[in-house]
Parts: sequence; C-alpha cells; structure tokens
Amino acid sequence: MAAAAGAAGQEKQLAPTLLSFFIYNPKLGPKEGEEEKKILFYHPNEVEKNEKIRNVGLCEAIVQFTRTFSPTKPAKSLHTQKNRQFFHEPEENFWMVMVVRNPIIEKHKDGKPVYEYQEEELLDKVYSSVLQQCYSMYKLFNGTFLKAMEDGGVKVLKERLEKFFHRYLQTLHLQSCDLLDVFCGISFFPLDKMTYLKIQSFINRMEESLNIVKYTAFLYNDQLIWSGLEQDDMRILYKYLTTSLFPRHMEPELAGRDSPIRAEMPGNLQHYGRFLTGPLNLNDPETKCRFPKIFVNTDDTYEELHLIVYKNLTSYFSLPDTASIPPTLEFCRKLDSIVGPQLTVLASDICEQYNINKRISGAEKEPQFKFIYFNHMNLAEKSTIHMRKTPSVSLASVHPDLMKILGDINSDFSRVDEDEEIIVKAMSDYWVVGKKSDQRELYVILNQKNVNLIEVNEEVKKLCATQFNNIFFLD
Repeated sequence: MAAAAGAAGQEKQLAPTLLSFFIYNPKLGPKEGEEEKKILFYHPNEVEKNEKIRNVGLCEAIVQFTRTFSPTKPAKSLHTQKNRQFFHEPEENFWMVMVVRNPIIEKHKDGKPVYEYQEEELLDKVYSSVLQQCYSMYKLFNGTFLKAMEDGGVKVLKERLEKFFHRYLQTLHLQSCDLLDVFCGISFFPLDKMTYLKIQSFINRMEESLNIVKYTAFLYNDQLIWSGLEQDDMRILYKYLTTSLFPRHMEPELAGRDSPIRAEMPGNLQHYGRFLTGPLNLNDPETKCRFPKIFVNTDDTYEELHLIVYKNLTSYFSLPDTASIPPTLEFCRKLDSIVGPQLTVLASDICEQYNINKRISGAEKEPQFKFIYFNHMNLAEKSTIHMRKTPSVSLASVHPDLMKILGDINSDFSRVDEDEEIIVKAMSDYWVVGKKSDQRELYVILNQKNVNLIEVNEEVKKLCATQFNNIFFLD
C-alpha cells in the first residue's frame, strides 16, 4: 500500500499513536539495583526490563530537574522531535506518564519512504486532560492508588492497575482527541417545567419505595436530565456511560409504546425496561445479580456503591448504598415492577419534548454556523461540531486545523481571568471566534466568503441571540 501511494506521488498522514503508558512511584525502589520495584504498571508489557527502568528513570530525572525552576508546578509535558511525553502526579509520589508519537507525514523519495514528524500538531492541554481522565476513570472503579496499597500493598495495586488499564488503554482514540476532552463536560437535555417536575416526583417516589437507592441519575439518550451525585463524580460517570456502556447496548430506540420488546407481564403495565448491568433475565431464579462497584466522594467520605443501570426507551440508572445491602434478585424485580411502567410513560413525554426541541432548533439553524459551548460552573457542554459515531470516538465534522485553532484559543483563555474575545481568520473562507464571559466559553466556526471583521461580529451576535438567548455574553 505504501509503495502504491509512493508511485502515485501521494503523501500519507499517520495519526498520533500511543507509544507507551506507565505508572511508577520513586519511593518504592530508592536503592540502586531496586529500580524495577518503582514500576507499578507498564504498557506495552513486552518491552525489555532494562528499557522500562531506563524510561522511568529518565522521567524521574526530568521531573526532578524541572522542580528546581518551579517547585510548586512540576513538569506537565516534554516535547521531542518524534514524540511528546505527558506527566501527571494524581496522588503524592504516584506518577503517570503517557508517551504519544507525533503525527507523521510519509513521503516517498526515490521509491523509499521518508518520514516528517509534525512536532507542533499535538495540543498539550488536550492530551494532559486525556491522561487525567485515565486516572479519574481508574478511581471511579477502583478507588485511589493509596486505597489499593492499604488493601493489600504493592501486589494488590499492581493487579488492579493491570486489570483496569489493559482494557482501558484500548479505548483511547488519540487521533480524535480535541477540545471536548479538555472540557470533559456534560450534555444536558432541555425540558419544560412540567415534564421536569414529573421526573423529579418520580425519582422521589422511587427512592422512597426502594430504600437502598442512595443516588439517582436520569438520562435521555446521551443527555443528562437529573443527577443526585457530586459534580466531579457525575462528570466521569457520565463519560463512562455515554462512551462505553450505552454504545455497547445500542439498539433501535422505539418511538411508541405499541411494539414491546418483551411480552406484557401479568398485573403490570406494558413496559420495555431492562438492566444494562445486573441480571439478564428476571424470571430465571439462577440468574446472577452482579453489579460493577464504583467509588464516589473519594476526597471526602469514600463511598463504595453498586452501579445499577436500568434502561427503558430512555436511559436511566440509579446507585444504591450497598455498604450494608447488596442488590438481590428480589430487589431487581421490585425495581423493574415499580420503575418500568412509570418510566415507559415518562419516556413518551420526554420523546415528545425531544421532537419539539428538534423542530425549534431545526427552524433556526444557520448552516454556516458550527459551535462549541461550555459552562465551567455546571459543566454544561453543547457542540454542533461533533457527531458521536462509535463507542469511544467523538468525531469532529470540521478540518483538524480548525480544531487546533479552537484548542489554541482555549489555551489563551486559560492564561487570563478576564473576559475576552478572539477572532481568527483561518483557511480560505473560514473565521473562528472565541468568546469567554463569566465562566462560559463559546467557540464559533463560520464559513462565509468575502466578509469583514464587523460582519463576523454581527453574525456571532445573531447566533448568540438564537441559540443562547437566555445566556448573557458580554460584548
């Protein structure tokens, strides 16, 4: 294939890839000859022992060296011609390192491939955020590194890291990481007051009758409607549900109530509920009731919960307090009989609202606008640039160069506290506008020929008036 590309005189672009990922603790092997003890996890595992030790030692040296210039802010990244290394210390003395190969342009000279490394293409902030999310996701399912050490020392920590990251690293699609990875926000579903109150009253009733349920979150498709969890816990759980769990269980959503997935249960309203985690068949007394464990409020009280995810047209899940009572099959049947029928009715109400929203936004949509909006206060995120197509990939519908400009503008915004606006004339016919106002950020991409700065500003004002009429952006 490379030869064919060469014969045609074509250039081939090779996306950034993960070269290595490792976790170490310098305190675990302080003496000479004990360096291997520092390494808690290393990917790829096939790498020769001495090379692992050498790479970890180099990272240690870089961190120590940069500390002399900036004692409070250790190194975040190291740029070289071929790759970029990202460092993160999520807990004291525990270091996570991710090495990403720079994108490559492959050319052909005299029939031989020549590689040009694109040193400036990767955005530090994007990949540093990806590395931080690796830790947050590990912590959600395992608790902190320190907890593993307390549970059974280095041996238990190594086992947990191996089990988790062996699978998780396969889901990192580094070629499609962008500004949304920096925000790691939540897409909210806009509801009218009546439907929202119905949902709230349903959740209150459900939590009362199922007394072991401690927290509840309610989602429609990929959008959050209600959550009783702390913001940071919900943020990472939302990412897991929408990029991993829901896509694995995707099925054609039913529009009405007249085509049941299963036969009507005696004495019940017809409904389509099923567990995405937990028992597969409620009628089988032998069925297993295993639920994944998650850890929330780890900075504070450290709660260990079981994650029950129950879906019924909409996606809905609840988290019971399982310190004392693990969920039984009887509990699952009770949840199914209480929640299922009511949820079917609610799902239909929400679906109606969804169609209304679609009609309204469709009428106002300007085809030349694409935007990303993020609110730092409630983590609300909205993007018309991304289409989620596969479990872990959030594909952008604009050129990567434009996504890079958005990332650069975001980096500029994070350096200052004041509100500001940045306007960039990009590739032919494209304008990129970034607005930062009171913890909110808006990024707009316009594709318009022969317009000047004043006209671009007017267009963005129009967009704010139609899409964000209840949000005050300073001019």
